[in-house]
Amino acid sequence: MANYIEIAEPVRPKSRPNPEQPSPKKSKWWVWGILLVLVLGGIWYYTHRMPPSADGSSGKGGGRGAGGPVPVVAGTVTQKDVPIYLEGIGTIQALNTVTVHVRVDGQLEKVAFEEGQDVKAGDVLAIVDPAPYQAALQQAQAKQGQDQAQLTNAKLDLDRDTDMIAKKVISQQQFDTQKALVAQLEATVRNDSAAIESAKVNLNYTTIVSPLDGRTGIRLVDQGNIVHAADQNGLVVITQLHPISLIFTLPEQSLTAIHKESASGQDLAVLATDRDNKTKLDEGKLSVIDNQIDITTGTIKLKATFDNKELQLWPGQFINAHLLLTTRKNGLVVPASVIQHGPNGTYAFVIKDDQTVEIRPVKVARKENGDVAQTDEGEALIDNGLTVGEKVVVDGAYKLQPGSKVLVGPAGGSKAGQPAAGEKPGGHGQGGHKRSSELK
Repeated sequence: MANYIEIAEPVRPKSRPNPEQPSPKKSKWWVWGILLVLVLGGIWYYTHRMPPSADGSSGKGGGRGAGGPVPVVAGTVTQKDVPIYLEGIGTIQALNTVTVHVRVDGQLEKVAFEEGQDVKAGDVLAIVDPAPYQAALQQAQAKQGQDQAQLTNAKLDLDRDTDMIAKKVISQQQFDTQKALVAQLEATVRNDSAAIESAKVNLNYTTIVSPLDGRTGIRLVDQGNIVHAADQNGLVVITQLHPISLIFTLPEQSLTAIHKESASGQDLAVLATDRDNKTKLDEGKLSVIDNQIDITTGTIKLKATFDNKELQLWPGQFINAHLLLTTRKNGLVVPASVIQHGPNGTYAFVIKDDQTVEIRPVKVARKENGDVAQTDEGEALIDNGLTVGEKVVVDGAYKLQPGSKVLVGPAGGSKAGQPAAGEKPGGHGQGGHKRSSELK
């Protein structure tokens, strides 16, 4: 039998715990502790930083809680006459534009104007060498003198033949021949007179004068050049600057109202403003309504005339035209920043006697493009919803809600309605009310 030797396994010492390694239970407590701190911090942040609720009972910013009144700038609904304008875009055009050409051929002897000079009708602009045309005039005058002498002699012969035909000394044929010769020479003399007038006209054409009052442009031909009546460029372009015209367009829907107002016989005023739509350049009158509507754009073309005494209008200039259609008597107006926009339309915050605010739906007058109609002073015209004398919030509306207590402050210095340091705007709903500067 084989002998078996039993080998015992070595006894391994038990591992000792590492004092530096945290236990699993202890590490989980740290994680839960950090999460708890974050949750508590978030709850504290949102309870102290959130805007007031819909009923105004909590939060900071001036609800009906302990936060205090909201500083705002107030205005008053006023009543005054408001002009109603139709607005369009147009281009300034000269009332008359003339390209000055020579009417006879020759050398340009003198240029008598400066570029950009104001000229009057009849002012000398240039002179073409007049010598050839002076000689042609003298030649025509000499020819007339020669033919006049022949006519005088023929008339004397006709007088003698008249006596002789009475005495039957000469034949009737001879008398008729002399009579025809007198008539022929009379026609020749008249032709000479016409030639003299033609020569005088050509001589006058050598002096080029301005056909109208206006301003010269850039000189197109220099002195000393040979010019021809068939030249295409001409000498200079003269533009009449005052009066001056504005061609602008309006939607065809405006045509009925324009005809209605113009039927009274009064001229409709037109204001011309710069591209900023604020700077008034001149005021004129509507002079022409085009006789057809442009079917491609659905617009009607109109023409206004301006005196342009200050030369604020220039040919080719783009202009905003404001056609004064009518004036609304005793219209209700408020600063444009009073009008707020919401999902249900336009509204305003009205300040009541207890210094709280209420939301009041209002209807404002609109332009043809849908924008709020404003006066020259930046005021919105109210159709209904407000009454004269009511106080409304002009600035600071973005933190208000129905029932908010307000503190009316002066406009400007205190900057009422601006968010305090560390405070975020937008207290009404998710986005808050629009600032007045955001209203278009």
